[in-house]
Amino acid sequence: MSQRQAKRVAIVTGASRGIGAAIARRLAREGFAVAINYASSAKEADALVEELRASGGAAIAVKADVANADDVRHLFDTVEAELGKVDALINNAGVLKTAPLADTSDALYDQTFGINVRGTFNTLREAASRMKAGGRIVNFSSTTLALNMPGYAIYNATKAAVEAFTHVFAKELRGRNITVNAVAPGPVATSLFLDGKTDEQIASFSKMPPLERLGQPDDIASVVAFLVGADGAWVNGQVLRANGGLA
Repeated sequence: MSQRQAKRVAIVTGASRGIGAAIARRLAREGFAVAINYASSAKEADALVEELRASGGAAIAVKADVANADDVRHLFDTVEAELGKVDALINNAGVLKTAPLADTSDALYDQTFGINVRGTFNTLREAASRMKAGGRIVNFSSTTLALNMPGYAIYNATKAAVEAFTHVFAKELRGRNITVNAVAPGPVATSLFLDGKTDEQIASFSKMPPLERLGQPDDIASVVAFLVGADGAWVNGQVLRANGGLA
């Protein structure tokens, strides 16, 4: 059933949990109709849609592997049919698995670049011809890019690519009043960060920023809400590090 109405429309990739879910909730509160993209977590995505609708928002869940160009076209097709033309694209979907470069398998390399780089490329390319004038795009980098920690070579390489996309694409969209920015979170208390780490490692990361805590998903959602809102209109082609002063 179509939920078309006079609302701004946002796509949030990888939105079934963690930072993506927090962004979806925040944008719904800001008045966006939200498309919650997921790759495999259908149950969580559907539950979030019901939560947002119960609060009076408009939301749909759309399964799509962002690394697959056909899936991304289907994502945009579905959103346009159900909610309307896209006003905001939040490229939150990502994967993080650390390993020394010398020990990185071809499969891990392909997966990390497939989701983090090709996924962002696919959505940006689609948005180029389909996003409304005056739209907002927010990509996701990471503060790990500034830290150069062992084990993060492949992941950091993908985020360097995302930052390059951000700077160039902002200029390529000249004349359409579309902003393109990136958010580079520090450590955030989500499963993506916490899984595989010991309590001691988590405590150490918590103490690293001058603000002496891990970020929370809502901290990042607030930054995204700023960038897609009226107050972020003059910010374009930038990478905003939301990390408590870590780097």
